[in-house]
Amino acid sequence: MSEFSIYLQLGFDHITDPNGYDHIIFITALCAIYQLKDWRKVLILITAFTIGHSITLALATLNYIQYRTEVIEFLIPVTILLTAFTNIFQKSQPESLFTEDIPQTSVPRYFMALFFGLIHGMGFSNYLRSLLGKEASIFKPLLAFNVGLELGQLLIVLIILTISWVLVSVLKVKKHDWKLVLSGAVAGIALILIKESDYWQELMGNTPE
Repeated sequence: MSEFSIYLQLGFDHITDPNGYDHIIFITALCAIYQLKDWRKVLILITAFTIGHSITLALATLNYIQYRTEVIEFLIPVTILLTAFTNIFQKSQPESLFTEDIPQTSVPRYFMALFFGLIHGMGFSNYLRSLLGKEASIFKPLLAFNVGLELGQLLIVLIILTISWVLVSVLKVKKHDWKLVLSGAVAGIALILIKESDYWQELMGNTPE
């Protein structure tokens, strides 16, 4: 197996690993308000997220930016919580015959995905840097790892949209109800992750002696 294939597989496995589910539930929150017919909108959204995390993944891996790992591990569930809240409080859009049209209310969501992607990219870089070690050239591993992340994201999106389609279109669950249930569950998980993060414990004065 080539070096490119190895790092591509590592990127794919990293984002789809159930043990590192924070990124999975963030993508779930991003897609919670969409259906399969909205795939163009979701593609733009995921592309914005990818651009964001690609920038900081590269900069952090190349050591152009420095940050506290525990702060990033705290901010990632914060991005999840904020995304879930925007879902809950967003007014439902009327159905359109032209489902590929992008409502004006979606545009801020794309910028939100881009900005939050910058935070998630720093989280990805922690794992990638631990893999690279003293690798002489990191361009190819960095590219392969990022492609693997993207493929994993697309798989997660496909699963989420398929589940939504089954529930809403086949089982006739109300779209609004499904959005609230899914976003509420994601928000609950995010709150637990925030509370359990080392930085939150530090803020609360619970650091060990």
